[in-house]
Amino acid sequence: MNANNSIQALQFFVTGLSNGAFAHLVQGKHFDSMGFKTLGKKYTDHYSEEMGWVEKFMTRINDLGGEVKIEDQKGRELVKDPVEYVKADLAIQEKGVELLYKCMETLKDDPTTYDLMKAYLADEEEDLYWSQEQVEMVEMIGRQNWLYKQL
Repeated sequence: MNANNSIQALQFFVTGLSNGAFAHLVQGKHFDSMGFKTLGKKYTDHYSEEMGWVEKFMTRINDLGGEVKIEDQKGRELVKDPVEYVKADLAIQEKGVELLYKCMETLKDDPTTYDLMKAYLADEEEDLYWSQEQVEMVEMIGRQNWLYKQL
């Protein structure tokens, strides 16, 4: 097993996922302040879920004898429009799931990390399907009706 390979992959996701999770928290609070309580809760809850994965990844890095890094993260602009945010988040999720599939190939010699990332991938696919469903819903019932459902 190449522990360094696993540590690098896990660190990549610790950094990226903590950044993405924080973006979900900020967006969720923004939507909540606009009165979209359902959508706000979806994203603030998603923040907590994602940070749970970050903690699992950090624990695994430590178990492998690595040292978790606190790395700089790229800032993002707040997306004020709920529909545009769901679409933008969907695009990020699509790339993220594709990246996870590629990452899985590199972790086959570390079954513990592989299983952890496999569980995370399943969770991310579920999030991807939710976002796809929301975009389809906007197209089917219209923007105003979808926004009404997010109150």
